[in-house]
Amino acid sequence: MSVGLLLITHGELGKQLLNTAAGILGHTPLQVEVIGVTGDCDPDRVAGEADRLCSKLDQGDGVLILTDLFGSTPCNIATQLLDQHRALVLAGVNVPMLVRIFNYPSLPLEELGNKANSGARDGVILASRKKAS
Repeated sequence: MSVGLLLITHGELGKQLLNTAAGILGHTPLQVEVIGVTGDCDPDRVAGEADRLCSKLDQGDGVLILTDLFGSTPCNIATQLLDQHRALVLAGVNVPMLVRIFNYPSLPLEELGNKANSGARDGVILASRKKAS
């Protein structure tokens, strides 16, 4: 068994991030589902779909739920799942986070969440030009 992964993001962002990470690594070693939230969606309907997918993804080890923006509708839907499921929610999903998750697919839920969090932070780097002497 392994942790399931659910991405709940604005629009197509989750699909694009997943496709990018899978393209870099050549595979997705975890069971993954993606929900794209649009501005005209019914949040209750999306929350029902998220609940169903969370149940599908949890094969006994829990579900890591990634969302793009803390405090937004996708994140609010994700945090609602914490009451009904063994889940962990991380906001601020990015490609380095997904690559890190896919490199450590056998970690337990809490450890995978910590690894994802460090991947997201470590993957954000300010690159600047070296000044000419």
